[in-house]
Amino acid sequence: MSERPDDGDRPPAKPSVPASTYAPVERASLRELLQQPRFRRWRTRLIVALAAGVVVGFLVNNWRIGVTAAVLAAIAEAVYRAKSDSTVPAWRRSSVAERRTEAQLKRLERSGYRTLHARAIPDSEAQIDHLVIGPTGVYAVDSEKWDKRLPVRVQSGKKLFHGPFDMKPRLTEARWEASQASELMSKAYGRDVTVVPSLAIYGPQVPWKIMTIRDVDVYEGGRARKWITKRERALTDEEIDRLYAIASEVLPARYGEG
Repeated sequence: MSERPDDGDRPPAKPSVPASTYAPVERASLRELLQQPRFRRWRTRLIVALAAGVVVGFLVNNWRIGVTAAVLAAIAEAVYRAKSDSTVPAWRRSSVAERRTEAQLKRLERSGYRTLHARAIPDSEAQIDHLVIGPTGVYAVDSEKWDKRLPVRVQSGKKLFHGPFDMKPRLTEARWEASQASELMSKAYGRDVTVVPSLAIYGPQVPWKIMTIRDVDVYEGGRARKWITKRERALTDEEIDRLYAIASEVLPARYGEG
């Protein structure tokens, strides 16, 4: 189990914002309301339905069949939308990187893996984007969207750079998050639980498959699923269920933040 880093390495807490500093509530215009995700979805559905209705009605020269086609198209679009929606809570859906990782992890469910998304580290502002528990072990995956114009490189096998920026703080944070999850889960489970930390990077090309830097596995985001499944089986189905229940309890979901 990893040791907790010194206070200087611990992720800084975000300052609290007094209620008095929030701007007064303004009335939303009709245009702003129409740009909300809910209205955009209905607008898309309406366009799909109208297009299908007009095309089919014109081809068969029967408006009743055209109306039926429009209804069926709207239903099909709604079903597709429901299946493709992310299971990450709505307030977390702004991250494209997290959605891409989640899509990979969802494919592991049929192989016995279970995933918790956006799990908070108690008494801190840190969180694990994806905690995966399955036959090969327990993993913490943090999804990162970096500027693709800046290269990713490693120096002396110990320093990770994104362009001119030293990413040591991000590695320290990922390692600390996993160590905290390991400590909390081990205490509740009654025996040691190792949580393997990682950064899944999207955007720039990562010039290696998987590299361990400061005890954190770093790889291109599209390799997240292979990174997890490449190891030998270590947990039984019963252990997976038990650890999943423990993780759900000791690592609460972070709600109510944007």
